[in-house]
Amino acid sequence: MHETSEGEGRRLVKAPQDLAAGVFLIALALFALWLASSLNAGTMRAMGPGMLPRAVAVLVGLCGVVLAVGAFVWRGPAIGHIPWRGPVFIALGIGAFGLTIRGYRIPLPGGAGLQTPALGLVGAGPLAIMIAGLASSETRWFDLVIFTAVMTTFCFLLFKVALKLPIPLAPFLIGY
Repeated sequence: MHETSEGEGRRLVKAPQDLAAGVFLIALALFALWLASSLNAGTMRAMGPGMLPRAVAVLVGLCGVVLAVGAFVWRGPAIGHIPWRGPVFIALGIGAFGLTIRGYRIPLPGGAGLQTPALGLVGAGPLAIMIAGLASSETRWFDLVIFTAVMTTFCFLLFKVALKLPIPLAPFLIGY
């Protein structure tokens, strides 16, 4: 018999990082399928609003299965230090955008609630970008302010002017 170094040999999971990523993608796909379950998928001839979310969820889930199965076959890196700063601030930026684009009432026990302001695209967009900018310790604030102004202008031109979507622009200034 030959000797194997520690960490090699007969471990069942050969790529723990890939297994964790695969399980996460499968869970994400199942969550997306659950969220899209109330949407009508329609048919291939007349696609409904649930067709694309379900298709993307299935593809994400399949990628997760490939990663998870591959973790038992091919060697890969172990799960190391997880840098939480980036994902936390990106998620907070997305959440801030969702809560402030049209405003949202957060219910509290006892019938009370908090109301987030309806900032529209002009307020919620820059807020989200600035919060997400905290995801990196290398953020240069001057560059982030310029990027915020450019992206807000681009989003206005794309969504309000070119696509004519009913996204509130600045309800605190000009109404819907």
